[in-house]
Amino acid sequence: MIKLQWKHFGLVAVLLLSLVLVACGGNEEDTDTGTDDTGADTGEETGEEDTATGAELGNEELELVYVEWDSEIASTNVISQVLEEQGYDVTITPIDNAVMWQSVANGDADGMVAAWLPGTHGPLYEEHKENLVELGPNLEGAKIGLVVPAYMEAESIGDLANFTEELDGKITGIEPGAGVVQAAEQSVEDYGLEGFEVQTSSSGAMATALGEAVENNEPIVVTGWTPHWKFAQYDLKYLEDPEESFGGAETIETMVRQGLEEDSPAAYQILDQFNWTPADMESIMLEVSNGASVEDAAAAWIEANQDKVDEWTAVE
Repeated sequence: MIKLQWKHFGLVAVLLLSLVLVACGGNEEDTDTGTDDTGADTGEETGEEDTATGAELGNEELELVYVEWDSEIASTNVISQVLEEQGYDVTITPIDNAVMWQSVANGDADGMVAAWLPGTHGPLYEEHKENLVELGPNLEGAKIGLVVPAYMEAESIGDLANFTEELDGKITGIEPGAGVVQAAEQSVEDYGLEGFEVQTSSSGAMATALGEAVENNEPIVVTGWTPHWKFAQYDLKYLEDPEESFGGAETIETMVRQGLEEDSPAAYQILDQFNWTPADMESIMLEVSNGASVEDAAAAWIEANQDKVDEWTAVE
């Protein structure tokens, strides 16, 4: 009888203890959510702090597009690595000029750091500007024009008329539709260069032709732009352009799709703050031209310029 009474008492004690623990657990949940027993906000920190970093990054998958010019290969690889270091998964896609602008404008891509304005990409900008978010220049001091080796006697575009036979009437261009190619074609008309034709190819083919001509001390005229590693590699000069066929100074600007600021706030701020110099860009391009991979050259530049990178990644 006594044993049964103690068993009954023990069972009751266990039940009472369970009820106390459940009650305490309920109070602990209220504390974690920042409310008291009535559900009112106590002003205490809540579990939402754990997702602050995720909310700041937003959508972590990004795609940047670029035209396959040495300058834009360098800049796109640098900014993509910086974004990846901040937690983003970045895809970079080489693409044609016109498609690059269109893909950002229609939201298929998130952004680009390869908009040459006001001349080179001027028509494409006018076509798509209503559907883009402009973040401003990421590089100032850019330039386009016709470029020759310094050993050539020509000083202005008009002087090329004296070298028609030596040049075989050829101006070596890059991709068809590029702004610098269109400007070169306009210069042929502006300066009355009868017998001259802009022959399109690619950025790489142009650089190869230039290198071969310089090595053999031969005349050549190419469509050129700054920043570009060729100016560090060879002794070159721009031909004077009094008719302004190529316009004035250019900037390279950053464009992103509408809605990126809401979808990926930190990425938007980093892209907005991305800014560097022609010397920065040319140092990477020269490393690549000397045999380094663009990924390694970009990573080395980032490591050597961490103070500048820190300014880009200082997000609120």
